[in-house]
Amino acid sequence: MRLKSITAAAVILMATVVAGSLFTPARAFELGIVAFQMSSETHARVANAAKAAAEAKGWKVTLLNSAGAMPEHAAQIENLIQAKVDAIVIAMGKPVETDAQLAEAKKAGIPVVTVASGGSQQTLFDVQANEYQVGAQAALYLLGQLGYQGNIVTERFDGNVATRIRGRVLDAVLAENQAVKVVGTHSMARTASWRDDVRGGMEALLLKNQGKIDGIWASFDGQAFVIDDLLSQQGAKRGKPVLVSADGGPEAFRRIADKESLLMATVVVPFEDMGRFAVDAIERIAVKKEPKDKVVKGPYHFMDAVLVDESNVAEYLKH
Repeated sequence: MRLKSITAAAVILMATVVAGSLFTPARAFELGIVAFQMSSETHARVANAAKAAAEAKGWKVTLLNSAGAMPEHAAQIENLIQAKVDAIVIAMGKPVETDAQLAEAKKAGIPVVTVASGGSQQTLFDVQANEYQVGAQAALYLLGQLGYQGNIVTERFDGNVATRIRGRVLDAVLAENQAVKVVGTHSMARTASWRDDVRGGMEALLLKNQGKIDGIWASFDGQAFVIDDLLSQQGAKRGKPVLVSADGGPEAFRRIADKESLLMATVVVPFEDMGRFAVDAIERIAVKKEPKDKVVKGPYHFMDAVLVDESNVAEYLKH
């Protein structure tokens, strides 16, 4: 009887172990997301959309904010590699400056997709709005409002590939339309107090060129908001000067619809769609094992941007 009891107990134990192994849930896919500066609305929109899309798939997500600091940005990518995440999404990253970390991720077999960061041989691809299209739409709208003549000032930012491209396209448009003169330019520094930097730089330009400015071009909406508030405080009225920028989002749409605001147009970049696409692409490539070339051909996946002004802003305010 004792032998039978031991045998029966062993059978039950083995059955329990086998059953446990059969019904233990698979380890959740782990995604690391690094946003370069979450205080920037656009960085946050990409990162939060990617996080929501990944969690909707049942993935485990680690979301990190580099707070605009390059050493922290590089360290966070390294930390995700050490944590052996399954994939990484980087919003508005710096692939040239973090080439060593991205190469380490590639060597470890961790796929990396960047958003609005620029291409790299170390990553799968970069999800981009066609920033040449964005730059052309913003520049041509501004010049159209001015009748292709007059004086403008520009607020630039060369520390990001997207805003840098927009500025270069503006320069190309201006080269072909020389009745429009750039009478002043301020380049925003990469700093935690960038809003103060923009305000100080634009105050100086407005003072120096008082009464001579017909238009203002800003490389992204955050700059335009600072400039809009500054102009409003000085008593300026819509269209005098014409203010345009790019990125899009609820605050930009609210200002465009507001007759008291000087912001007349923005070119809407689909940041949420870009974040979601990055996650969906990782699922197809890393989970479903589809060839990368069937998902994205080449180092970039471009998404279209749309110009929004008074004529169509109501459509965007509904969302």
